Amino acid sequence: MLHLLHIENIAVIEEADIAFSSGFNALTGETGAGKSIVIDAMGAVLGQRTSRDLIRTGAAKAFVSAVFTGVPSLPALADLSLAPEEGELLLQREIYADGKNACRINGKPVTVAQLRQIGNQLLNIHGQHDGQQLLDEEQHGAYLDRYGHVEGYLVTYGACFAAMEETRRKIRSLQMDEAEKARRVDSLQFQINELERADLKPGEEEALQQRRMLLRNSEKFMSAIQGALWSLSGGDEGGGAVSLLREAEDSLAGARGLDEQFSQLHQRLTALHSEAYDVAETLRDMESAFDFSPQELDALESRADQLYRLKKKYGSTVEEMLEYLDQCRSELDRITFAADTVERLQRELQTEYAQVMKAAQLLSGARKAAAKDLELRVQDELRQLDMPRARFSICFAEKEPAADGIDEVRFLMSANMGEELKPIQKVASGGELARIMLALKNVLAENETIGTLVFDEVDTGVSGRAAQKVAEKLAQVSRVKQVLCVTHLPQLAAMADVHFSVEKGEREGRTYTNVEELDREQRCRELARLTGGAHITAAMLTGAEELIASAEQYKAALNSENK
Repeated sequence: MLHLLHIENIAVIEEADIAFSSGFNALTGETGAGKSIVIDAMGAVLGQRTSRDLIRTGAAKAFVSAVFTGVPSLPALADLSLAPEEGELLLQREIYADGKNACRINGKPVTVAQLRQIGNQLLNIHGQHDGQQLLDEEQHGAYLDRYGHVEGYLVTYGACFAAMEETRRKIRSLQMDEAEKARRVDSLQFQINELERADLKPGEEEALQQRRMLLRNSEKFMSAIQGALWSLSGGDEGGGAVSLLREAEDSLAGARGLDEQFSQLHQRLTALHSEAYDVAETLRDMESAFDFSPQELDALESRADQLYRLKKKYGSTVEEMLEYLDQCRSELDRITFAADTVERLQRELQTEYAQVMKAAQLLSGARKAAAKDLELRVQDELRQLDMPRARFSICFAEKEPAADGIDEVRFLMSANMGEELKPIQKVASGGELARIMLALKNVLAENETIGTLVFDEVDTGVSGRAAQKVAEKLAQVSRVKQVLCVTHLPQLAAMADVHFSVEKGEREGRTYTNVEELDREQRCRELARLTGGAHITAAMLTGAEELIASAEQYKAALNSENK
């Protein structure tokens, strides 16, 4: 359950600590006092989408933390290598003015998505406008699937449907009219012929560029080689560095045996002569092998220009162009043999369609079985919510296979005796819609591990005896789940085990909201205000006391039944 909610700089709430209890917790206050801001803060710390406008004016960031107790070992926590510490879990979220968020679970940084995944398993918020979802028939199937726990059937069906859709996509890609087919074949054949005539070779562009660079600079290379050879070997009569080194070596040869220093110098000259001779021979080989002609350079330039033009159409490298050639050949083969391929895919599609329908029937069967049980459960809940004559039914209609199956699911109801079943949006008033939504929430919550249910003004459109029934229902639910309820009805507030007042005031030119837990005397005054407005009389206070006493009697009887 939610044990402690800490709020900083959320809208008009500068700072607040709210210690919730197990059972039924009610929050009341004037319209605009900030009750829904408390709910927004809960949503923020649970990872729900928020706006930077939520940050209090003048503050750099907003901060919300929530301490949950009695938390079981959830699989989603294990996936994050997290676990409750003695059953406690601390969720924190900082929201900055630039839109950035910092989220933590038990001090470990997590993403907003991970925070939302955990939060959805801890607390469920029923907002003011959730009842409007009942008017959207596309949501009805989702409610039924959630109640029936048909996830396994949905996964199996989804895999079959995805395979069938992929086959359909392949068939569509192969199907084209004859004129389009002829145009595409001509285009592919032209591209294939052009690339095949080019006789592309992997790596040829690099070799071409290297050879072209050599030929373009051939005069510089030959001049360098010949100049170096003349310096090393001299002219026809010698006189180059190699000959001079040889003469120097011979000059020292006679003295090398007489002195160690001369011997070392002779060795060094011998090495210099050998190295100079080797360099000269290498240069002669290069001079002999260096063959260039204007015709070869022209051919290279022409090939480079051809590659440049092809690259503009088919790829930035020779390798990419060869890959594109393979793709064109494959596509031409597919088009050429498209009729055979389509015929084969059509046979596969028939098989896959049969598998889809088989999986769809299993899914539909599970839904219909769940629907019968859900109808009974919702009707029972509606009777407890002062709608004894209401009838609730789930209608199925078959549709073409889609991502969610073959079922069109609609919720039908009749609110009054003798009236036929009709779509909810055509027969339900605002108060009836609120109670139907509450009934669904209660039924769905029974099958979930969520420990805390939050109702933000679930009493919209409800009054009188119906309000009392809603209060009693929330009291019943609060015996197995923690209930937090924002309300304007004295019947609901009186039924609460803990009552909080949300008040707005001004201080130093700024608006502030304060959340305070009420004692019995304060509760009486708040209930009297809810009943009669700002002018509170003794009779109103007496009536409020009687309302609390009556609620306590009902809860005592409820506790006795549960023992």
